Amino acid sequence: MDRAIVRSTQAVLLLASILTTSASAQNGSIAGMWSLVSSVVEKDGTRIDQFGTGVKGMMSLDAGGHFMLTIIGSDLPKFASGNRAAGTAEENKAVMSKSIAMIGTYVFNPEAKTLIFNTERASFPNWDATEQKRLVVTANGQELKYITSTASSGGVGTVTWKRAE
Repeated sequence: MDRAIVRSTQAVLLLASILTTSASAQNGSIAGMWSLVSSVVEKDGTRIDQFGTGVKGMMSLDAGGHFMLTIIGSDLPKFASGNRAAGTAEENKAVMSKSIAMIGTYVFNPEAKTLIFNTERASFPNWDATEQKRLVVTANGQELKYITSTASSGGVGTVTWKRAE
């Protein structure tokens, strides 16, 4: 094989390794599984649980910079049809207003106190292919709390997670 090709290949592999290691190191302090503690939104001076009471949520942040986030409210209506693709307008509205799911990549910057979700897909389609910036309040081994300045339901949201056991 031509030495120039070998050197070019080695340089590309080295650069990829450095970039991967850098992303892993940067994201490593918050990488892992997280359980939702609360998601509170403040709008017009009123604070409410954004997804209702008894909400459940999980977030996975891997060391390579990929994430999955799901929050599902309690007391969602069962669909009378028994078919999730055939919900009534009221059933669909209740589910959409009390749940969110998204996947993509993320970057955590502890110095700037930011967590940026580069959302590939979301159950709220307006977030597809967007950058969702969060202001980090707390990021330690056991708690991750951030502020969503423009919550999907309106207002300002504060989301708190605890490390899953």
